[in-house]
Amino acid sequence: MTPLRFVLTPACLAVGLCIASLGAQAQNTKAPKVQLWMDVSTGTMAGMPEMDSLPGGGGMLGGLMGGGAQGRAGGGNTAYGNARAMSIMPPRVIDIALHNTLRPGVEASQTIPAGMRMGESLPLVPPRAQPTQTEPGEVPQEYQQHQPKGRILLYWGCGSAVRAGQPRVIDLARAKPSDYAQAFAGRAVPDRGPRVGPSYALYPNERNQVSLSAGSSLVGEHQVRGDGVPASMKFTLGAAQDLMPAIDLRTTGKPQDSMGTSWQPVRNARAYYLHAMSQNGDDLVMWSSAETPDTGMGLFDYLSPATIDRWLKERVLLSPETTQCAIPQGIFAGGGRDATPMLRMMAYGGESHIVHPPRPADPKAAWEPEWAVRVRVKSHTMAMLGEEMQGRRGGSMGAAPGAPSGGAYSSGMGGAPAGQQPAGEGGTDAGNVVNPVNLLRGIFGR
Repeated sequence: MTPLRFVLTPACLAVGLCIASLGAQAQNTKAPKVQLWMDVSTGTMAGMPEMDSLPGGGGMLGGLMGGGAQGRAGGGNTAYGNARAMSIMPPRVIDIALHNTLRPGVEASQTIPAGMRMGESLPLVPPRAQPTQTEPGEVPQEYQQHQPKGRILLYWGCGSAVRAGQPRVIDLARAKPSDYAQAFAGRAVPDRGPRVGPSYALYPNERNQVSLSAGSSLVGEHQVRGDGVPASMKFTLGAAQDLMPAIDLRTTGKPQDSMGTSWQPVRNARAYYLHAMSQNGDDLVMWSSAETPDTGMGLFDYLSPATIDRWLKERVLLSPETTQCAIPQGIFAGGGRDATPMLRMMAYGGESHIVHPPRPADPKAAWEPEWAVRVRVKSHTMAMLGEEMQGRRGGSMGAAPGAPSGGAYSSGMGGAPAGQQPAGEGGTDAGNVVNPVNLLRGIFGR
């Protein structure tokens, strides 16, 4: 029997599948005995070749790129949880979590299509300890115990000039802890990821940490096998559930100017969001592409289709037809060379739900699903604004075709001409990337 696909509403419970809402018209609806979550992410840094790892774990840069506490130093692999983060090492990440109520905490396996290039199957192994989870936009706990200093200056909206009424200023030194915590949280959605623990089985794990490659594809038939897993747990993923392409982002201009951003449309993207930040003394300057003021921390996560549609209507997100956005002139001009503004960009993909067996046609019939699967996809990138550097991903750094001098910056997905400038000749050291956590550290006195 072919599994049935649904699109869920944001009223779903945090466990993610919220099967009761699917069967609101059916009597005696029960949660599925087995649930599988798959999060897939593509992450890159504009102007830099793709990297699986940095020597010694990469230090600060490794932490920024997802290779810190959760990553494996020097190995290019990852641990469960990095798909939800802004990880770019490795560039393509998949997280799988299985909750089998019939045999909780028991190892299982997932047979995968050959196109994933990760072998015939992936082991799903219970974690040794429950991972520490932080909500998007939450101020790190190590900073909450310190009295903050300085201000947050919020700018918003695409355009070459600062709009009337901006910036919105949050004086952290005068605010109550609850005020600045709320300021950092801003607009966000409830966590809909699985609260993994000993009763779950996860991938990646200490037994297998093989990463997706540039040519990997999730399209094809998948099957979950294990003690207590229904033999019927087979499902087919299509193009909508596949890895999203890397974002081909180009930035131009200097911090004292109006800086431009442009990109090629990303396949399967439902919306876009851009956010930039830099430190100016004790102040943290933030800008977003939204038409509403917000720190924007909570938007760097998977969003449900209903949330995307609502935030598109409220002009929080950019439409999938948008291909450019200007940053207002001068808002990052005061930070100096050591506070290079960092831009982050999200391309939100779809969210798919597969449930078996399908809901009965008779609304009075009982519905007892055997299993359910949720698949989420996204793509994101980072860029250093105002750097006199052009790059070509997958090769050496150099000038992109037609790129203006004096600060043009591109991921160069379309390639670069022969004879381009090699790395080390006028390029920029990757270690100069601004780490958002370090910006928080400066404000909170650490």
